[in-house]
Amino acid sequence: MRYLGPAALTAASLVLLLATDQAVVGMPTAGPAAAPARVLARTAPGPARDPARAPGPALDPVFDPAPAAQQLPAQAAPAVAHQAAALTEGRTAAGAPPVRLRRRLLDDPLRSRREPLPAEVFTGAGFDACSAPPVETMRAWWGTSPYGAVGIYTSGRQRACGQSRLTADWVREVREMGWQLIPTHVGRQAPCMAAGGKTQRIDPAQAVQQGREEAAEAVRAVQGLGLRVGTPVYLDVEAYPRGDSACSQAVMDFAVGWTQALHGAGFRSGFYSSTNSGVADLAAAARAGSGPLPDAVWYANWDDRATTTDGAGRLGDDLWADHARIHQHHGNAQESYGGAALAVDRNQVDGPVAR
Repeated sequence: MRYLGPAALTAASLVLLLATDQAVVGMPTAGPAAAPARVLARTAPGPARDPARAPGPALDPVFDPAPAAQQLPAQAAPAVAHQAAALTEGRTAAGAPPVRLRRRLLDDPLRSRREPLPAEVFTGAGFDACSAPPVETMRAWWGTSPYGAVGIYTSGRQRACGQSRLTADWVREVREMGWQLIPTHVGRQAPCMAAGGKTQRIDPAQAVQQGREEAAEAVRAVQGLGLRVGTPVYLDVEAYPRGDSACSQAVMDFAVGWTQALHGAGFRSGFYSSTNSGVADLAAAARAGSGPLPDAVWYANWDDRATTTDGAGRLGDDLWADHARIHQHHGNAQESYGGAALAVDRNQVDGPVAR
């Protein structure tokens, strides 16, 4: 992932096993610790906040019901994953016309589930790398690095790197070490994204259906890796110029279709993007009352601040604030632990991970 836009900080690491109906909830972040992770069992204290019901104006409501219980069928790398051209805060904030989003409201299959959807939450430092690292590197980094979670590119036709090592055996081995996994899908991108390596774009007229189709692909991939119901898959939407309302609407419609289909298959939805484009539009969609929206937000803002509490100024305290955020705070860092080197992006995690 490339943010528009150092030493890694050792953070508390905490895994919560939860059962919730919508957003992930849990206990407050623990204090600093050297070990990457430990596991606790816990039951959610009550219904969680639904980001799609955040306060704000509802603009031009669009209702597009779909089957509430849709079941989906089962089925040498560059150093960095994100290929979008960098856009600075100034370029996106200054002179861009305001974006108005129509409310896109679909049926949410989670609301008709007989039992709550399980979730696992990790709190602590994580990294993502373009290609799944060798098992030997993961073993060398476990306990010697500050990290306890790793982002992996599980699916998508526009992944920047090959994933020859990413198999069910790889997943099993690294999880046995103690690593938590953050599955990520790289598919169609914003229609207004600058020209680059990712040529497949969202069709605004088909955005909802395209989101559903790519969710089906993502579900097949994580099931093939042995990941269980309740696992989130984070949709990677690379940076795009903000200010084109039609483009922003297409991305949000795609995200709503993506989330609906993942929920229908029993999986959670995540969303990765820059704070200056996709995340800003996602917050606007929440204010407009669109839904279902992703259960967790992975926001890229390379400010070297290992925190998830401020939302980089784009996410208020009422949006994805309850163990539902990941902050990518530094990109393209060369790091070495236990004699093994990798090029990574650094993240602070307080959100759902693979089950």
